[in-house]
Amino acid sequence: MIEILSTKKLTNTQKNILEKENIKCIDEDFISIQPKTFESPTLVENAIFTSKNAVKSIIKSNITIHNCFCVGDKTEAYLIKNGYTVVEKSYQAKALAEQIIKNHADKNFTLFCGNIRREELPNLLNENKIKLKEIEVYDTILTSKNMIRTFDGVLFFSPSAVESYSQRNLFENTTVFCLGKTTEAAAREHTNNIITANRSTVENVLVQVIKHFK
Repeated sequence: MIEILSTKKLTNTQKNILEKENIKCIDEDFISIQPKTFESPTLVENAIFTSKNAVKSIIKSNITIHNCFCVGDKTEAYLIKNGYTVVEKSYQAKALAEQIIKNHADKNFTLFCGNIRREELPNLLNENKIKLKEIEVYDTILTSKNMIRTFDGVLFFSPSAVESYSQRNLFENTTVFCLGKTTEAAAREHTNNIITANRSTVENVLVQVIKHFK
């Protein structure tokens, strides 16, 4: 039987998708998300979210947001479910920055993010003289575990999870499956044996796993 490791806990439904294909999945959280106290204006005209974690962190605050710009289907769906208007969505932070530069260069933006974040989006906006305020709303804590063995495949859903896994485990003799291009870039520092999902969803990562091992 094929055995894989997911670096974040999966739902029973997601695990069942794999089990039906005779793929056994061990799942462990290699990162932990902790919301933090933050200060923000009560009215934000244009907000950028590169992850669902950032949205979760601001939901209970009394912030009115007029327009949201986000990365990923799950982030978009979560924003809409909570009554927010999504103006632009992309599947990578860099691509979202490019859309903003092309279509919204005259606007000011607030980026709600974690303590560990990629530089591409802020750098691109700053280079193009687009005003950006950054507000940290959560901490990403690495919770690395030594798995004391290798797996046929390892699943990663963020660059931070790659970093956490690499602290106590090797990438030899395993195929790495990544949620998106930013996670793939982090994994590429350790291995070239990588398959990246073509949609930024957990389910699409699982589809890639099944395709590969069939």
